[in-house]
Amino acid sequence: MSEAGSIAVLHTPHRPALTLADLRGLVQLGVDAGIGVAGIAEQLHGTILARRAPLGVPHEDGTRGLTGFVYRNVRGGMRLVGRGVDGVLKRLEAEPPEATAASREAVLAAVNGLWGDHLAASGNPLAIPMSLRHAGHRLAPGRDALAAAFPDAGDRVVVLVHGLCMNDLQWQRQGHHHGWALARALGCPVLSLHYNTGLHVSHNGARFAALLERLVRDWPVPLSRLVIVGHSMGGLVARSAIVHAEQHGLVWRSRLQALACLGTPHHGALLERAGHLVDSVLGASPYLAPFARLLGVRSAGINDLRWGHVRDEDWCGHGPDGPARDHRVPTPLPAGVPVYLVAATTVAQPRGLRHALVGDGLVTVASAWGEHRDPARALAVPASRKRLVTQAGHWDLLDRAEVTEALCGWLA
Repeated sequence: MSEAGSIAVLHTPHRPALTLADLRGLVQLGVDAGIGVAGIAEQLHGTILARRAPLGVPHEDGTRGLTGFVYRNVRGGMRLVGRGVDGVLKRLEAEPPEATAASREAVLAAVNGLWGDHLAASGNPLAIPMSLRHAGHRLAPGRDALAAAFPDAGDRVVVLVHGLCMNDLQWQRQGHHHGWALARALGCPVLSLHYNTGLHVSHNGARFAALLERLVRDWPVPLSRLVIVGHSMGGLVARSAIVHAEQHGLVWRSRLQALACLGTPHHGALLERAGHLVDSVLGASPYLAPFARLLGVRSAGINDLRWGHVRDEDWCGHGPDGPARDHRVPTPLPAGVPVYLVAATTVAQPRGLRHALVGDGLVTVASAWGEHRDPARALAVPASRKRLVTQAGHWDLLDRAEVTEALCGWLA
């Protein structure tokens, strides 16, 4: 069966939308959210009782007496109910199917993008484990399994890396898939990374680097040419993996032939910075700070998009909300590897304030092209390796013919 046909099978409606493991994970997440909201309510209650000034820090000590007793029991009751339901569902659940409906995959990807770090830290079954997939199916590890999956394997492989709140199936958009076009043009298998986008980019980068090392080791024939294509956050994860490979002397780094980034916020996304600014303004009042906590619940992965973090050093030591300013360690593009950058703008003509500030709606053209006023942070990419797509939004980069043409021309 062709790759296109294999992916189409995943959209059949008879497959279950949610498994019992998913339901157990949603219950856990709901209990955690309820406990968090109760804590926020108690903080606001304590601030009002303490009669704090309109500006300043909120009341952090909680409430006491009967009020504190009530809040503690509410949280305890939620935990008790959550453990009971979790135990019942865990006894009933079976092994999840290998391939499930695209709608389920999309929901899990979105949940992981928003709260994936919490899911992983709490052992929630909704947390997506990183894997390489082909046509929506997870690739089994080991040389024999890969040889069976790719009997005509050659020395070249392309790996696609999706963006925030997305999954590998969503490379297919409007009936188009860049992977199909690349497989035809390059005559090689196209694999996809499936991962929890709510984790730190640097953590995903380290895991991706280890996964590629195993791929090179287990590939049926010597793998000498590796190409990575990343969309949005995927480009940052790819760059982070390259940094990790260079630091640890991984073999696959020497096999990397090219890197292409589509709409990647190399210098961050203005939308995430604006959201963080709103949180900071609300946090200035002790009466609004609890609501700022509620609105500011973002995953580590989303926080990394504020400035375009790719290393642990970019965010370490700055608290769970990440740095308010750009503290990144300058990270140049990999030496000796052609890097190709695609940006989009919603306007027809690339000029004007809207073009400069809005870009594709999420990422500005300057950020997608790696342009920066600090020469140490600017990504030196020649104009021949850049492409601008006009009248296109962030996700339009997944199906525009100009992008396919550029990728096939550059990489083939």
